[in-house]
Formats: sequence, C-alpha cells, structure tokens
Amino acid sequence: MKKFEYKDKKDTRSGFGAGLYELGKNNDNVVALCADLIGSLKMNQFADEFPERFYQCGIAEANMIGTAAGLTIGGKIPFTGTFANFATGRVYDQIRQSVAYSGKNVKICASHAGITLGEDGATHQIMEDIGLMKMLPGMVVINPCDYNQTKAATIAIADYEGPVYLRFGRPKVPNFTPEDQNFEIGKSILLSEGTDVSIFATGHLVWKAIEAAEILEQNGISSEIINIHTIKPLDEEAVLKSVSKTKAVVTAEEHMMNGGLGDSIAQLLSRKLPTPMEMVAVNDKFGESGKPEELLIKYGIDTENIVTAVKEVLKRK
Repeated sequence: MKKFEYKDKKDTRSGFGAGLYELGKNNDNVVALCADLIGSLKMNQFADEFPERFYQCGIAEANMIGTAAGLTIGGKIPFTGTFANFATGRVYDQIRQSVAYSGKNVKICASHAGITLGEDGATHQIMEDIGLMKMLPGMVVINPCDYNQTKAATIAIADYEGPVYLRFGRPKVPNFTPEDQNFEIGKSILLSEGTDVSIFATGHLVWKAIEAAEILEQNGISSEIINIHTIKPLDEEAVLKSVSKTKAVVTAEEHMMNGGLGDSIAQLLSRKLPTPMEMVAVNDKFGESGKPEELLIKYGIDTENIVTAVKEVLKRK
C-alpha cells in the first residue's frame, strides 16, 4: 500500500481558525459568530482583525443561530462557532426551522466533536451530531481528517450556497494531507488502492484506518482506504466502485453507529450492492471523562478495532 507520513500533529479546530481568517481577508461578506468560545474555536485572529464582522453572542446558541439566519438575508455568509454538542443538540429546533427548512446560507462550524474531547466528559462528547444533521433536508455534512483538510474545507464551504455542518475536533492528530489541496464537497479521496477490503473512514479515524491498513498488509491483506470527508452528499459512485472490486466493507468513525457514516453506506449498499460489512463506531453508549486515546480504545474505535473488523468481514466474504 501507499506509505503515508506526517511532519507534525495539529488540532483540526486550528485548521478551521486558519481557514476562517483566510476567508476574512478575501471575502467581505464572511461574518463570524461565536457562543463565548473564541479561544476554543480558534476564532481569535478573525475577531481581532475584523471586529466589525465578528459577533460575540455569549452562551446563547439558539439566539446565535437565529441571528446567523437573519444575516444571510442581507447577503452575509455567517460562520457560527461553538462545541458540537451545543451547535447541534442544544439548538436543533432553531437549525431545523430557521436554517434548514428556510434554506439559509449558514455555516454551522462545530469543534470538540466526538469522544476525543476527552476530559470534559459525556455531557460535552456528542456522538449523535452527524445523524442529527444529515437527516435535515438540504444540509451538507462535512467531517475532515486533519488540519490541512479542515482549513481547505472551511474555505470551500463559503462558496457553497446553502446550509453546511462542518465538524472538527480538539486533539492534535497527524497532519498528512496536502497543504495546497483542492477540497471538493461530496467527492471522497482514494488514499490507497487495495483488493481485499474497502475501508471507508472519516474525521480522526482516517489516520487510524491508515495505521490499520499497514498492520493488515503485514498479514497479507490488501486494504483500499477511502477518506469520506463529506458524509452528505455521499460519494455513492466512489463507494460502489470500490466495493464492486473488494466485495467487503469496513467503516470507521468517531460517532455513534446509529446515524453515522456506516449507516449511510449500509443504506446505499442495501439498495444497490449488498455486501458483507462491519462498522467501527460507538455502539449505543454515552461517553465519559478520560484521555482521548484511552477513550478510543475503551469505546472500540481505535486502530486495533479496525484491524479486527477487517478480519471479521473477510470471514463472510
């Protein structure tokens, strides 16, 4: 398989902050709103450089979403920033009514997603957010894998007309995708070709999938790795092309099994190409306080779990 290397580890939330600042310099219609978490969302540089286009909404997320929806009427492109739990679960009604149903051009940008939020515990570790957002008609759902891809995605969604949910995280993870990449909404990225199994991964688990594929290669198993950074709209053509070749599927995500990436791919395959499949995801549990890497292991979504899932699915091939 193709060998992957990285020079450093960076948090994807910093990729968002860097992308937002770039947008601020190049697009006067971009405005930013934050729910009292400027530092956590890395929105400092935008707020400092463009104070007339930055709105501190305080701990009032529902009001922030309503304000953002209103700003679009005047042609502004609002980027809202808070933790994923507060960006989705706390304000679902406002997102549904004022943004999705109304078709407003709001970019809902959510940090500290999944279980790798770590020590803040279950009340903050939302693992249902992808499901909540992808069920809303017209909502685009994006979950990039590293700093560079998050920055590129942040810049790209400003050109997309319509509501977007952009999900990223707190921990520092390998930054391995190209700095100058062209981010295409709805187009997956084939990272490495393989013949025995298709591994579809998203977000922080893309690097875990790469690690797993390296281990599997040592056991004579050839894995095709696909980075699904856009969960909705799903790149159905790429999924079906890969699965038609390998005839075995594993999905990997830092999200609940119900409603996540695996759920979307299973729906597609059940309709068009029934295939043996395993899902590496959190199985109907809330999180808890702990170190990110320890939580990934405890909740069954680390590198070794992907390796095990591949071996299991190959038995059913």
